Amino acid sequence: MSRTIHLALHPYGVGGPGQHGLWKDPRVAKNASIDIGYYIRQAQAAEHALFDALFVVDSQFINATYPAHYLNRLEPLTLLSAVATHTRHIGLVGTASSTYNSPFNLARRFASLDHISGGRAGWNVVTSFDTGTSRNYGLDEHLDYATRYGRALESVQVARGLWDSYEDDAFPADVAGNVFLDPAKLHELNHVGEHFTVAGPLNLSRSPQGQPVIFQAGVSEEGRDLAARVAEGIYAPGGTLEQAREYYADIKRRTASYGRDPDHIKIFIHGGPVVAATDGEARRREREIFEEDNDFDRNLDLLGRSFGAYDFRAHDLDAPFPDVAHLAEKGGRTGAARIIERARAEELTLRQVAESVAQFRRSPFVGAPGTVADTIEQWFAAAAFDGINLAFRTDDDLGLFVDGVVPVLQRRGLFRTEYAADTLRGNLGLPVPANRHTEPESAGV
Repeated sequence: MSRTIHLALHPYGVGGPGQHGLWKDPRVAKNASIDIGYYIRQAQAAEHALFDALFVVDSQFINATYPAHYLNRLEPLTLLSAVATHTRHIGLVGTASSTYNSPFNLARRFASLDHISGGRAGWNVVTSFDTGTSRNYGLDEHLDYATRYGRALESVQVARGLWDSYEDDAFPADVAGNVFLDPAKLHELNHVGEHFTVAGPLNLSRSPQGQPVIFQAGVSEEGRDLAARVAEGIYAPGGTLEQAREYYADIKRRTASYGRDPDHIKIFIHGGPVVAATDGEARRREREIFEEDNDFDRNLDLLGRSFGAYDFRAHDLDAPFPDVAHLAEKGGRTGAARIIERARAEELTLRQVAESVAQFRRSPFVGAPGTVADTIEQWFAAAAFDGINLAFRTDDDLGLFVDGVVPVLQRRGLFRTEYAADTLRGNLGLPVPANRHTEPESAGV
């Protein structure tokens, strides 16, 4: 069977990083980020277009400089549980921090979403980008990279163990025999590790897809390695075609080195397509969007977020980019290192670096429907991704992609014309994990 493209939808609400002017658009409700009706409509539109998943981001620290969507938004698992009752096929992927949650709590919450949705849940495992999150959890400092990624790996291992607490036929519910549970098929975990001690068992059985799908966004060496070890879906950094191809090849290579099938990890790049009737109109719209979002003060704040929400206003904007590498060590280390490296190589001032923030977020998928489909096909054929995590500014923009680009991809045999399954795993082409208590050789991590 030939490869086909996977598509996910990432709702912007009133505007995430870089979409500084989106909340001003009259087509965007000012309460979109806390309106469950908005998310339900987004999910239903994506499901109508046969998308694989709805993806919800999260963070647990803000200050007044943060993007509009971050300032006032719903908690992902609560949100997705509501969406689950209004959809049938689309996957529901929520972000949750392994640094600031216990694995037992996460395992129970995602398993509950998996049952509520009939096997459509996914966990985007993050180690928390925002250094200030620590102060919301009673810690003076954010944990260092090694500790955060060690906790993440162990947290996934514990969750997967807990999700196998019951064998699939543990509940005979035999009224005549007065047997609801076969106790021999309930298993404690008794995990004792470097970061967690968890007895178990979990008081919830496996869902139709066995276990929720594990997603991750690995950029650093530690992140890439974690993704290769445990992830089944990855939100990749994207960048240029060559950068995307390098990342794709690296992750697939690392996955194989851990004895895993590289086809069992699906890599999604970020895509914010700009679609219009003609290429010229799309380019004009792209320029308009750039101007709408090109707020220097907001870009300066966005730059500071990579360095622990640092306020760069303490520096001369027209002096060389300051030495702030130490501020990123416990936050967005990889992204910050790239900013510093570029600033030094090109001898940029702080002002120039801040002005370039918006430029980095421009999409390669801009044009008439056929043009956008051509670029998507080119990148897909070049092994740059397995799927695209799509973000649209408005419902109109989503409609232009769904009505214009999706049919072209379908005619070319690059995207499904019907759902293959009722579960997220089934639609992503991922196997159902074997229960370690009935097939221990397949347990893995």
